[in-house]
Amino acid sequence: MYVCLCNGITDGHIREAAMNGCDSLRDLRRELGVGSQCAKCARHARQVLRDTRSAVAATSVSVSSDQSVAVQYWPQPA
Repeated sequence: MYVCLCNGITDGHIREAAMNGCDSLRDLRRELGVGSQCAKCARHARQVLRDTRSAVAATSVSVSSDQSVAVQYWPQPA
């Protein structure tokens, strides 16, 4: 679904950016241009980012091969 019509940015683009390290609306604006024109998309873009980061946090459990200890990543709120 299109989130930013001015720049043709979809929720998929935002999810991909979140998976690649974007963790704030400022990061999304810098990387994708979200909210840089009319800014009507900012609220929805921020929500997609939060939802994606929450989903990633819930599934980001990795096991260290040396110590066999689960490590969980908890990103900071945007």
